[in-house]
Amino acid sequence: MADLTVAIMQPYFFPYAGYFRLLAASDLFVIYDCVQFPRRGWVHRNKLIDAFGEARWLTLPLEKAPQDVLIRDLRFPPNAAEELAERLRPFPVIAAATADTEHILAALRDVRGSPLEYLERLLEITAAYCELPWRTVRSSTLDVPPECRGQDRIIEIARRLGATHYVNASGGRELYDADTFRKAGIELRFLVDYQGPLASILQRMLTDKRDDLIRDIAASSVTG
Repeated sequence: MADLTVAIMQPYFFPYAGYFRLLAASDLFVIYDCVQFPRRGWVHRNKLIDAFGEARWLTLPLEKAPQDVLIRDLRFPPNAAEELAERLRPFPVIAAATADTEHILAALRDVRGSPLEYLERLLEITAAYCELPWRTVRSSTLDVPPECRGQDRIIEIARRLGATHYVNASGGRELYDADTFRKAGIELRFLVDYQGPLASILQRMLTDKRDDLIRDIAASSVTG
């Protein structure tokens, strides 16, 4: 059986560059959409620099939903495009598009489909900009039982995909046990600590040199 390295992560809204190391380090990236939406997380929001030079939240407009709503079941309100356009007004960087990045801002404003579909489009466009592979699957397509949670859920997803290795960001070292993964026939690996800027990759794509961003992600992709 050929080796298969899998990474699993929630779909974040223009996350920091370190997030994309998982794409670089895996053969298959699992969009983790079958879990509860974290309302204080990074699925629907990120920070950009406003006109006063301060980091300020940019939050996607979402329909009201039960506390336990899954990421895959989120929905936009009917006026989402207009609401998002208004929320973009405080950020001068949004007007800084070049020929290389104008399609990114067009995708940012293109609020259609579900939030999951929207976030997938943004991640894919960002991966292409950063010259990263885009080989993905949604976790919700794997029919993992809802009672399977935490580490067991991650292992079951990896097992159903035939993974031989699972790679996680370095921050997950306290969440996962290598012996438990090994008993399931999967080797657990972690990325080395990310040393680059923590700013939203949208901010960086619009202000940093593209080659510098690509090198930043590639230099941090070695597992350890």
